[in-house]
Amino acid sequence: MVEENIEEEVEETPVETFEVHYSCLRCATSVSNTELSRLPEIKCICGFRVFTKDRPPVVKTIKAI
Repeated sequence: MVEENIEEEVEETPVETFEVHYSCLRCATSVSNTELSRLPEIKCICGFRVFTKDRPPVVKTIKAI
């Protein structure tokens, strides 16, 4: 009786991190999510603390059934 050691290669799928961009409401400076997480407080370079999420210019249309 011969035992075969079958080694299966497990492919590790990298965890996808979505890069979200925000823009300052006052000066419209675009900042990524990773840059905001590095800062000790969420504040723009102009000192304003209100950000809006940048949306892509493409609008999705969905057909109603």
